[in-house]
Amino acid sequence: MSAQPEQTTAEFVRQERRKQPLASAVRSAMEMYFNHLDGHTATGLYSLVMEEVERPLLESVMDYYSGNQSKAAEALGLNRGTLRKKLKQYSIIGN
Repeated sequence: MSAQPEQTTAEFVRQERRKQPLASAVRSAMEMYFNHLDGHTATGLYSLVMEEVERPLLESVMDYYSGNQSKAAEALGLNRGTLRKKLKQYSIIGN
């Protein structure tokens, strides 16, 4: 049985990012955000993050399902009315 070389921290981080790429991206973005605050107080973080994540999520799902709101809603686990409301909120569809 051959001994495995010890894993470096950088290798571990890369491996973890592959397991949870979205979580890693959010974590990295939040670290950058906090570093840029330079001691100032953060406000409205939940809304900020939800808007940054929800819009591309909705756009990607709608693209994947070629604009079919019923299929997109099912994939997202939302009812179609809620999906329509969110699509309008982000101006992905017209009123």
